[in-house]
Amino acid sequence: MSSANLVALAIATSFAAGLNLSATVATIGLLARYGYVDLPPALGLVEDPVVIGAALVLFLFEFVFDKIPIVDLFWNALQTFVRVPAAALFAYGATAQLSPGEQLLASALGAVIALAAHSGKAALRTSVTLSPEPFTNAAVSLGEDTLAIGVTWFATQHPFLAAAIVIVWLAIVVVFIRWVWRGLEALFTGPRR
Repeated sequence: MSSANLVALAIATSFAAGLNLSATVATIGLLARYGYVDLPPALGLVEDPVVIGAALVLFLFEFVFDKIPIVDLFWNALQTFVRVPAAALFAYGATAQLSPGEQLLASALGAVIALAAHSGKAALRTSVTLSPEPFTNAAVSLGEDTLAIGVTWFATQHPFLAAAIVIVWLAIVVVFIRWVWRGLEALFTGPRR
C-alpha cells in the first residue's frame, strides 16, 4: 500500500478501534493473514495467529459484556484506557515509512479519532442503558460490532473512501456527544435558559 493509503487505513481503523478494538484487530489480522491486505512490516504482529486468537477471545468477552446494561458502561469505561492507546500504536505502525514527526502526528490523529468514536459510543450507550427495555442495548451493541468489522474491512478495500466516511461520522459523533451532554446536564441541573 502507498503511504497515503496507509494513512487513510489508519484513520478508518482508528475509528473502528474506538468502537471495538478486538473486532478491529481480529478483522485486520485475518485479512492480512489470508492475503486480502498487505500491511507494512511494523504491523506484522497483527497477522500472528496468537494475536488473532487473543483478539477473537477478547471479542467474545466484549460481545457478552457489551450486551448487559450497566455492565457495558463499566466495560466501556475500562476500554477507554485500551482502545485509544492501541489506535495510536496502530497508526504509528501503519505509517512506519513516514518521517518520525509525521508518524507521531498520525499517532496523535489515531488516538483522537479513536477517542471521538469511543466517546460517541459511550454517550450513545449511556442514553440507551437508561431506557427501561433490554433489547435496545443489545441491538446497539450488535450494530457497533458490525460497524467496527465493516469499517475495518471496507478500509482495506477502499481506504480513501473509508477515511472520508469516517470524517463525516466523526462530525456527526461530535454533534451527538454535545446533544447527549446537554441532555444529561439538563437532567441533573434543569434546562438552560
